[in-house]
Order: sequence, then structure tokens, then C-alpha cells
Amino acid sequence: MKILFGFIYLFLLITSTAYAATGTKVVMLGTGTPVPDAKRAGPGVAVIHNNKAYLFDAGAGVVRNAIIANQTMGIDALNPAKIEHLFFTHMHSDHVNDFSELVQTIWWRKHVKVNVYGPKEIVDMAEGMYAMTAPDTQFRLNSIQPKIREDAWQVNTHLIKKGGIVYKDEGIEIEAFEVPHGEFKPAFGYRIVTEDKTIVISGDTAFSDVVVEKSKGADILIHEVISRDGLNSQSPLWQKYHLAYHTTTDQVAKIANQVKPEILVLYHALFYGTSEQRLLEEVKEKYKGKVVLADDLDVF
Repeated sequence: MKILFGFIYLFLLITSTAYAATGTKVVMLGTGTPVPDAKRAGPGVAVIHNNKAYLFDAGAGVVRNAIIANQTMGIDALNPAKIEHLFFTHMHSDHVNDFSELVQTIWWRKHVKVNVYGPKEIVDMAEGMYAMTAPDTQFRLNSIQPKIREDAWQVNTHLIKKGGIVYKDEGIEIEAFEVPHGEFKPAFGYRIVTEDKTIVISGDTAFSDVVVEKSKGADILIHEVISRDGLNSQSPLWQKYHLAYHTTTDQVAKIANQVKPEILVLYHALFYGTSEQRLLEEVKEKYKGKVVLADDLDVF
């Protein structure tokens, strides 16, 4: 009997390890905001599926964290030279500051061009990047330096005009949906469906019934948040602004109570003097499911 249980345990250990290696993962490459924070890079979420990384936003420090995840955590797909899909939620600077860093990092060693998905402004941003880095790219193109692919310093742009399926490949489907982010339009959230996980990323958004609808059935809901206590301490003008652009802790709890994800992951947290612990408590007071305030390099 002991031998039988031993074989069963070994089988479960092997299969669970194999699943962990092949199952869909989320790596939080940046959990911050425009407010400088020594422990949080700008927003960036990587979904790892079939050893490919699908990156959502590229805030300042995201590429550095990808390198750390690759070299110290053994996540091969997050080698910056291998990342070939980047989806933007919107074009606020804190979400795009590492765009050039991702595209240009050792581009001469890349086999593929980065595919960039987002609103029409991504074309202007790409052209601006080409102009900014022209001295470097022209020198490398015209020197004796070996290059794997000479056009890898450029990107393929895929414009998102409205919601719908924006990417589909074997085992993964990515849907963009519009969210309200004040006067900044368009802004998108994303629903990512694989054979083993459904993941929703809110992007920057005020409370939205669309987010509720798109989050139904989600295993992982990654949602931005602002402390209600912190917001209440601000002037009426700042309160009006943030309520149009962001989702308060009680509103996030309301969404989670309707959706009931396996795990609610909070990111892009605005504290305004409130502690991390208190912000988390604000959500937990109204939502009893599993919820975490993500740190950079957390894996789900």
C-alpha cells in the first residue's frame, strides 16, 4: 500500500510540475503609476503562454523587470529579445515610457520584429522613436557589426479602432474593449483567454459596467485602484478628476462581488497618503474573495 501511495504521490508531483511549466502565467512587470515609487515600475503585465510573452503596457522600468524575471527567475519568454507582442491600454506616458527600450534593446540580436497593438497614435510614437534613435541605428546598420535581422529596430503596428478580437493564435485569444478613462480616448482593457486561464486587465478606467461584463468567468482579474480614504483627503477638484479617470477601492470591490474571480489582483494603485495595508483593507471590507495588492515581479 505504501508503494502504491508513493507512486500516486510521484505521479501527482510530476504532473503538477509539468502543468506549472506549461500553464498560462501572469508576471507583473510593473505595478506603479506616474507617482515616483522606488519599489514599483510603471505599468506592465506579461501573460506567458506556450513560452511566449504577451506584454500589456510598457511603463518605465518594465524592460528592466523583464530582464530580472528572465535571468533570475528563469522565465525564458521574458528575454527582451524574444518579446514580440506588445499591447497598449492607452497612450498616457506612464504606460509607454519603455516602448523604445523594449524595441531597441539589442535589436541586432533579434529574429523577429515587435508587433505593437493600440490606437492610431502608436504609428506616430513609432516614427518618433525611429527619429530619436536614428544615429544609433544608422551607425549599426552601416558598420561591420553582425546583425541577425537588419529591420528589427522597426515595429509592426496593428491599429485598434474599437473593441473586438485583436489577436488570435493557437491556444490564445485576446480581446480589446473600450473603457472610460476621463477625457483620454480611446482607452482599452483586455480579456485574454487560453485553454487553462481567462485573464482580464482593466487598464486605467473609472468604474465601468463594461469591465464587469468582460470580467465574467475570469480566473484572474487585474484591476487598477485608488484608495477611497486617500481620495477623500483631497480637494474637490482632485476628487472630481480621479472619479472620472480611476476606480476607487469600494468600486473595485463592487466589481469583484459581481464577477467573483478566482483572484483579484490590484495594480496601478494610487494611495494619496494611505498605506498599502489600508488600501487592501478598504477592498477586503467590502469583498470577501481572494485579493492581493501586486508587487513588481509577482507571478500568478
